[in-house]
Amino acid sequence: MERSGKRQRTESEKQWHDLQQKRARSAIEFSSLKSKDKVEPSSYEIITNTQFTHNDNSDTLLPELDEEDRALLEQIELEEALDNEEKRVKSIEDTRKSLPVYQFRDSFLEMVKNNQVIIVVGETGSGKTTQLPQYLFEDGYAKNGIIGCSQPRRVAAVSVATRVADEVGSKLGDKVGYTIRFDDKSNSKTKIKYLTDGMLLREFLSDVTLSKYSALMIDEAHERTLSTDILLGLLKQLIIDRPNFKLIIASATINAQKFSTYFNDAPIFKIPGRRFPVEIFYTTKPEPNYLQAATTTVMQIHLSQSTQSGDILIFLTGQDEIETVSQNLYELSSKFDAQVAPLIICPIYANLPPEEQQKIFTPTPAGSRKVVIATNIAETSLTINGITFVIDCGFVKENIFKPTTGIESLEVHSCSKASVDQRAGRAGRTAPGKCFRLFPKSKYLQLSSNPKPEILRVNLTGVVLMMLSLGIKDLIHFDFMDPPSTSALAKSFEELYSLGALNHLGVLTKIGKKMSSFPTSPTLSRALIKASELNCIDQVLTIVSMLEEGGSIWINTKKERDRANAIKRGFKSDVGGDMGSLLNVYNSWIQSGKASSWCRDNYIQFKTLKRIENIRRQLKIVCNRLQLTLDSDSAEIREELKLILAMKALTAGFFMHTAHLVGEGYKTKKGQVVYIHPSSNMFDISPPVKNVIYFELVQTKREYMRGVMPVNDSWLEEYKFVI
Repeated sequence: MERSGKRQRTESEKQWHDLQQKRARSAIEFSSLKSKDKVEPSSYEIITNTQFTHNDNSDTLLPELDEEDRALLEQIELEEALDNEEKRVKSIEDTRKSLPVYQFRDSFLEMVKNNQVIIVVGETGSGKTTQLPQYLFEDGYAKNGIIGCSQPRRVAAVSVATRVADEVGSKLGDKVGYTIRFDDKSNSKTKIKYLTDGMLLREFLSDVTLSKYSALMIDEAHERTLSTDILLGLLKQLIIDRPNFKLIIASATINAQKFSTYFNDAPIFKIPGRRFPVEIFYTTKPEPNYLQAATTTVMQIHLSQSTQSGDILIFLTGQDEIETVSQNLYELSSKFDAQVAPLIICPIYANLPPEEQQKIFTPTPAGSRKVVIATNIAETSLTINGITFVIDCGFVKENIFKPTTGIESLEVHSCSKASVDQRAGRAGRTAPGKCFRLFPKSKYLQLSSNPKPEILRVNLTGVVLMMLSLGIKDLIHFDFMDPPSTSALAKSFEELYSLGALNHLGVLTKIGKKMSSFPTSPTLSRALIKASELNCIDQVLTIVSMLEEGGSIWINTKKERDRANAIKRGFKSDVGGDMGSLLNVYNSWIQSGKASSWCRDNYIQFKTLKRIENIRRQLKIVCNRLQLTLDSDSAEIREELKLILAMKALTAGFFMHTAHLVGEGYKTKKGQVVYIHPSSNMFDISPPVKNVIYFELVQTKREYMRGVMPVNDSWLEEYKFVI
C-alpha cells in the first residue's frame, strides 16, 4: 500500500507540474485569445516536489483546480484534440490519394455517368473496394438512396466498413455501416453500406426492386459465389425496370470479359495496381504434412531475415488448421531468447470475433514481425500492408455436392492456378517479395486454370427456396451466368418436397413460405417449425444457433489438452449425442450468469457463446414474427423429454442426413459409407447406436460425420424416410 501511495503522489505531482508548464506557455501559444483571457507567464511559478505537503490519511494529494485552471486545461485539451484530428484527417487524405485508384477517380465517375452498368477490373490493393463507393457518395449518388457494396465474406464486409467509416469520419453504423447475417450495424442515416452477398439476396425478398438503393457495387465478383451468381441474374432484370439505377461489377483480372458479355457488352474500366516482382519457390516433392512445413518455413524466414524485410502471410484451408499452426508458432516463439525478434501471430477466419480480425491491419511495431494465418479470404478480399513473404499450402476447403448421392461435404482439394497466382501476388504489393509454395512445380502445372463457380458444385436447395419465394418459377430457363445442371436443380426440388416446403405441383406451401423467412438453411428452418409443433422450440433454437455459428466453441490448448478433454466429456449427453452436448454447454453458461470466468474454466470461447446468444435472439424474433409457439407450457415437461422432443424436431429437418450402422461405419441411403468424427461425443460410444443423423460431412482420409445424434426408427417412418 505504501508503494502504491508513493506512486499516486508521484503521478499527481507530475500532472500538476505539467499543467503549470502548459499554463506558463499558454500566454505565448494562445496569443489569439482575448486580452482579458490571456495568462501572463509571470503569474505562475513552477511548483517543485519539495513544495508539496502530504496527508497520508487524505485522498486529496494536490490543491483542486480552480475554475480558471479548469477552463485553461479544457482549452489545452481541445487544442490538442483538434491538432490530433487534423493530423488524422491529413493522414487519411494522404493515404486515399496514394492509392492507385485515386488518379482514375474522375474518369471512373464519367464512365458511371454515361453507363448504367460498368465492369471494374482492379488488382487487390488498388483501393477499389474502399474508394469507389466513397467517390459515388461524393458525386451525389446517395441523395436518392443508399450506395451498397456486396462482399462474398463477412470478415471483408466488417473490416472494409470499419475502414471506410474511419475515412469519412463517421461512427460505424451511421453514415457508413454493414449488414451481415445476425449482425446489422446500419441505421436510417446510413449512406454507404457494405453487406454480404447473401444478405443482399435476402433483401430482394422484401423489396424486389431494391428501391432504397441508388447504386450498387458487386465486389469480388470473380469469386463466383452462389449468392453472387443469383444476384447477377436478378440484377440483370432489375436494371431494365430501374433505368436510373447504377450497377458496378468489380472483379480481379480473372474473366472480366465474361462479366461484360453477360451484361450486354458493358464497358470495362481498368485500374492498374501496384505490383512488385515476386520470387517463387517450390518444394522438391509433395509435403506429407503441410502444417508442419508451414511452421518450419516461418521459423526459417524469421531467423534468417531481418524484421525490416517484411511480414509473413500463410494460406491454409480452415479454422482448425489455422489454430493448429498458430499454437505451434506461439509455443516456438515463447522459447526465443532476447536476441530474437518477437513474432506477432494474427489468425484470420470467418468465426473470429471482429475485434480479433482487425488485428491483422494493425501496423507491425518496429523490431517485430507479424505472421498472418488466413484462409483464401486473404487472396483478394482483404489487403494487408507489409506482407513480403507468402507461404501457400496450395489447398482450399469447399463445399462439394454430388447430386447422384444427394450428399454434400466439406472437402479439401487443390487450388486453381488463378488462386495460387493471386496468393503469390500478396507478397509483392509494397515491395519485392517471395512466395514459398509447399508443393512441387509439377503439381502447379497440373492445376486447373480457374476455380469452379460455386453454383456448379454446391447444394442449391436454399437458393431454390429463395428464388421460388421471389416468384421465379422457371428456374431451368433463368438467366444464370453458368447454368447449374438439371440434376442439381431436380435434387433441390426433391429435397424441398420431402421437407414439406413444396406441394406435388412444385408450389410453395405455408411451411415453405415460413422456411424462406429464416436466414438459415432449409434443414434448420424446418426443424424450428417442427419444434413449434412439438412445444420444444427453446431447445431447438439453442441447438440451431450453435450449429449456425459454425466454428468450434472450444479453446484449442495443447498444454492442458487432457484436462480440457475431460471437461468437454462432462457436457456429454447420453441421450442427445452431439446435439444434446451443445444444449448442455449453452444451458450451463446461462446458469452461470453468462460469466466469462465460467468459459475460461471450461475451455470455452466466451465471445463465441455471445455470438450464439445473438443468433438465438434474432432467430427468436423471426419465430415471433411467424407466430410460432414458444413453449407456453414447457415447464410441465421433464428436461429429458424436452430433449427427446427437440431431437424429433431436428430429425424433421435432417432425416435425409441419416446413416445406418454397418460394421465399423455407417451407410447412407445412397450406399455411401461414412464414419463418426473422432471429435464427436458419439465416437467411442458402446454399443454403437443403430441409426444416426448428422449435421455435416467432412472429407479427409475418410468421409466423417460431424454433429451426430441418435435417431429413432419410428421418427424416420413418420417422415416417410426408411433406410
